[in-house]
Amino acid sequence: QVRLVESGGGLVQAGGSLRLSCVASGIIFSTSAMGWYRQAPGKPRELVATITSGFILNYGDSVKGRFTISRDNAKKTVYLQMNSLKPEDTAVYYCNYRNQYIGDYWGQGTQVTVSS
Repeated sequence: QVRLVESGGGLVQAGGSLRLSCVASGIIFSTSAMGWYRQAPGKPRELVATITSGFILNYGDSVKGRFTISRDNAKKTVYLQMNSLKPEDTAVYYCNYRNQYIGDYWGQGTQVTVSS
């Protein structure tokens, strides 16, 4: 079955950096589009970044220039490098795999808290 396992969240001061990782299993990773989304308390889940199998990148407006998504097909892992973190980046971050026939799969989420 599809499994997405995130890691790397934590508490960081404003201006700091974190790197999230998501290891995927149960999918043909190299041909899969992957992404990161986040959800803050009381807010809807929002796009952070996506990366296609052809390494085309897309970012949410609020993270452009600060976050970088990447992937390592050999390790079946997608990363999110987060720099210049702000308190408003505080959220649970979810790894996403979108199957064009079945729909979305999500990881369990990892908490990122940015203190001011």
